[in-house]
Amino acid sequence: MTIQFKALPTEDVRALQRGGPDAYGHTPERGISDGDGVPCRHCLKNVAAGDAYLILAYRPFPEPQPYAETGPIFLHAQECERADEAEALPDMLESSDYIVRGYGSDDRIVYGSGGVIPTTAIAARAEALFERDDIAYVHVRSARNNCYQCRIDRG
Repeated sequence: MTIQFKALPTEDVRALQRGGPDAYGHTPERGISDGDGVPCRHCLKNVAAGDAYLILAYRPFPEPQPYAETGPIFLHAQECERADEAEALPDMLESSDYIVRGYGSDDRIVYGSGGVIPTTAIAARAEALFERDDIAYVHVRSARNNCYQCRIDRG
């Protein structure tokens, strides 16, 4: 089985980079990266030291519902190229581990699918989850703060 790591859609990101409202209706905040731990969810790379970035609330689900987690993410303030959908682990995943959790076609957490997984085992864990019929897609989230990192789909 193949998997695809997916970045945020460009049309959503461009609207935010142009000052559009985040998931809570607020204008994204701006910061200057120190080069450490500021992963852009569009290019799936870290924002370089000295570069501007946006801090905003993002809901990676089509509509609000009890399982539609909303939380803080970072994006480059300036336009960046969307990461290609690929089987390879994104560059920005530099921590030792992440939460890897499955969601059903109803966009709700599939109980029992989540766990804190070593970074080197994320792809294998996603492949194992996709062997289940009740898993439609997988999220990679920060193991420390639960922040959304990226989505994984079947390839």
